[in-house]
Parts: sequence; structure tokens; C-alpha cells
Amino acid sequence: MTMPPETTPTAKMHIAARIEDAYTAFRARSARASGQLPTVVAFRGYGTASSIRILARVLYINPDPRTHKVRKYVRGWRAFTGVPVAHTKVTVKIGNHKFKVKSDRGGVIDASLPVNLPVGLHTVLMRVTKGNGWASSDVTVVDISTTVGVVCDIDDTVMVTALPRLLLAAWNTFVLDEHARRPVPGMAVFLNKLGSFYSGAPVMYLSTGPWNVAPTLERFLSRHMYPRGPLLLTDWGATPDRIFRSGRAHKVNSLDRLVAEFPNIKWILIGDDGQHDETTYGDFARRHPDHILGVGIRRLSRPEAVLAGAPITHPDPVPGLPWVYGHDGAELAENFFDAGLLGGTLRHR
Repeated sequence: MTMPPETTPTAKMHIAARIEDAYTAFRARSARASGQLPTVVAFRGYGTASSIRILARVLYINPDPRTHKVRKYVRGWRAFTGVPVAHTKVTVKIGNHKFKVKSDRGGVIDASLPVNLPVGLHTVLMRVTKGNGWASSDVTVVDISTTVGVVCDIDDTVMVTALPRLLLAAWNTFVLDEHARRPVPGMAVFLNKLGSFYSGAPVMYLSTGPWNVAPTLERFLSRHMYPRGPLLLTDWGATPDRIFRSGRAHKVNSLDRLVAEFPNIKWILIGDDGQHDETTYGDFARRHPDHILGVGIRRLSRPEAVLAGAPITHPDPVPGLPWVYGHDGAELAENFFDAGLLGGTLRHR
């Protein structure tokens, strides 16, 4: 199948973004010439009573000659060699509903679709328009009566990564086999306890990591029995107005969006003290005091803190807000119980 070259918006962009787009277009031409096919890699999404949010990425991928199918993912450093399909139309089907969406300049699809679906799990099908093969994923529509949700960081919160030291981050991302990645002890049990205690609470995994590693992260979370939930990642590289994308701005904007989408939910925010989670969550609590139930911060061990370059001082917790620390999931669960956020009578609701 032959695809027409992608077109790039003509709006004035930062020179770094223009260089990046030109390089992507060059790689796309090479990918098409070598027979690679535009393929949708779909991720978990979520929904409300009036809309759903779908998440995916469109890449040029070689067909598998053994099965005549298209490989859906790669791992390790190979995840960063995929060629994105920019500004291409994608067909989306949910039950009897059909939509057309378009990938962005990084091949990412992040779209809100106006559709009314019953509460629960639904299958979403996506494919490049006029392309071959459907990619499937799921969206979970949250009950409007749900009042509590969980937002959880990934790096050094559910998975030991020793970020943000760049060399160690590069080693963990590009070299280390995904099966060698270590979960934070007890964190899966802790998050599952929260899910059981707050029945129906959605779990969102918020990270500054790139969409390239989304399939790896989904497999990691599943393998270590973390609760199912969508990944809210970002796209590394230049933006239309700056050289480097702001990871912290991504988290801030994502949290604000969740407040707008779920006005009845109070959020439990889980993170670690190795990056800026404490500051980000504190600022969120001050902006949206009626939309936060509590904060859980995993304290890095001393070696982890040294490797990650963690701050020596910590910002003051927000007065009146349950602010819980622990070195692992078991300690966080115990301290959540003591704070009235898990088990017993909720004193801070």
C-alpha cells in the first residue's frame, strides 16, 4: 500500500521543530521506500458520561514475514527507532460509532470523541484510513457517581529508574532489558488496595516519559500486577515554540485536564521525592483544593537519592491536606491507614 507524503502545517514554528519535522519526513520517505506500513499502536484510554479520550501512536513498521501481520511493538532502544507517521488520518470505531481523527507531528493520537457509552470497559478499534489491519485497545468509562480517583507517577514510584540523572536514564531506557526493570517493592499491592477500598476509582499513570516506551510500560505494569489504567505520557523533542518539551508542564496540564473532565472526583496523588512531584502536587492542591483527597510520596533510599540527584530539602506540605511519606508500598499503605485514607473511617473527606 502506498501512502501519500505527510503534510506539515505552515504555521511558523521554532527552528528546532522545523529541523525535526524535516528529518522525520526524510525517514518517512525511506520507510515507505523499504515497504514499511503505517500502523496504529493503540493504548488504553478513559471516558466520561459524554466523551472518551483515545490514545495511540502511528508508526511505519515492517510487516512480519512469518505471519504476514504487522509487529505491534518493539522494546529497548528499538522503541526509539520507529518512524512516526505525521498528520495522517485514522479511522476509529467504538461499537456502532465511527470517527475520523488525525495524528500530530509526532504520530501521536490524543483525541476526545463525543460519544455516550455505558459505564465500564469498551473496545476501541483504530486503523490508518484506507489502511490494512485494525489495532484494538480499550477505554474505561468512569461512573459519574465516582468520587475518588488515583494519579500515580511511574519513574521511581512504581518502577525503579534512578531518574533524572541522564546517563542512568539512558541506560535504563535504551540498554536495560525490560524484564530486568525492578518494581518498587509493595507498590502494586498498595495501589490495588486503594482500588479495592475506593470501588470504581480510576487509576491514571502520569509520567514525563515518551510515547515510544508506552508498550514496554504497559507490559511492565501488567506483568507486576498493577491496576489497569491509561498512560498519560508525552512526546520527546522540540515543540512548535521551544527546543525542549517541558515535562513538568505536561504533568500540570494533565492534572488540570483531569479536574475539568471529572469535576466530581477528588484525586489521590502518588509520586516520589526524586523529581518535582512534591512541588507539582502541592501547586495542584493550592489551585484545586476541592479536587484533592491526599498525597502519597515515596521517599527514595539513600543510594537512589544520590543516583537520582534528589533535592536535599523538601517543600512544605499544604496545610490541612493529608501528606503521607513512605519508602515503599507497604509503608505508604500503613501511613495511609493512619491518615484515614485507607481502611477505617475517612477523617479527611
